[in-house]
Amino acid sequence: MTGSFLAASVAIVRRDDLLLIQRNRPPSEGLWTLPGGRLEPGETPEQCAIRELKEELGLDVFGLRKLIVLRHGPYRLQTFATQTYDGEIAAAPTEIRAWRWMRPHHLGSMPTTPGLGDVVEAAFRIFDRS
Repeated sequence: MTGSFLAASVAIVRRDDLLLIQRNRPPSEGLWTLPGGRLEPGETPEQCAIRELKEELGLDVFGLRKLIVLRHGPYRLQTFATQTYDGEIAAAPTEIRAWRWMRPHHLGSMPTTPGLGDVVEAAFRIFDRS
């Protein structure tokens, strides 16, 4: 693979909806997306995802399953999905303007980060109960 990982994010799926956040600062200020963030030196994408969910939302996440990789120039964003988390949501106001549990079909009417629809589709496919 070429390029390096810059960030990781997590789709937390709860029955028929998932947790989305609205970013409170650039470069994605005002956009709805999955929680996550940039890797720190020496971190794997999975370690980054776990740390970011704790920092941004106060949640511990478990059983992360790899989804798709989004590409932004030479950088890659590793996305994960899980249905297993612990804790009460306590959003960090410097990072998150708002959060909500949302059904995927509502995404089309909201300003979102590029590629979010593909990640959400992959997350629901991985946990398909049919």
